[in-house]
Amino acid sequence: MSIDNYINQIIEGNCVEVMKRFDDEVIDLTVTSPPYDNLRNYKGFDFPFEDVARELYRITKQGGVVVWVVNDATIEGSETGTSFHQALYFREIGFNLHDTMIFRKTNPIPQIYRKRYNNEFEFMFVFSKGTVKTHKPLMVDCLHAGLELNGTTYKNFSKNEQTREKLAKPVKDKKIKGNIWEYVVGKKQEDQEAKGHPAPFPCELVRDHIKSWTNQGDIVFDPMSGSGTTVRVACEMGRQYICPPSE
Repeated sequence: MSIDNYINQIIEGNCVEVMKRFDDEVIDLTVTSPPYDNLRNYKGFDFPFEDVARELYRITKQGGVVVWVVNDATIEGSETGTSFHQALYFREIGFNLHDTMIFRKTNPIPQIYRKRYNNEFEFMFVFSKGTVKTHKPLMVDCLHAGLELNGTTYKNFSKNEQTREKLAKPVKDKKIKGNIWEYVVGKKQEDQEAKGHPAPFPCELVRDHIKSWTNQGDIVFDPMSGSGTTVRVACEMGRQYICPPSE
């Protein structure tokens, strides 16, 4: 069935079965967060990761992006590494691992001391189907904007001999933001509606990815919709959306 029948709809059904109804290569951006190992009880529903990943590859447009926000459980003193296994599987089936980003929480939940440091982050794996079509990088102020420097240079990142050339003079006003993005979780007014969900992510996180990887009118998707944050933000930003429920 044509993707037009699903645009701007919340669709009831198993997310894998729903995705199977979509045409090939129709989604511009997916922003989603899968269940983390067995950290929570999702009312008895399972999580067929490989089926989800394969369908995401099929329905993602050439140049489209999947943002996969994930972390690992700690079992018997060891992190599971499931997030890395998932990232490698996405590569196996054809995605590029375009970027390994970090979602750092300014207000992480304190943990009982277990001979390890308090966990403050989650991975945001950014997968692309081929070369990324749209990238509108977020910019931040340069610390030394406008400063005239005598000896600072840019490094030439060639495959072979690496040299430094071209004086950075004066320092630019703006630079591309780094790949560690920091957010407060559950404190902003716009995030209050999602507080009933066990693991919501901030609206601002979704907003920044939509800004980065899409244009007006593009289709944004979340196969595991959770509290509906992805859909809400996509709608507010003038993007089209598709959203099956998380089961």
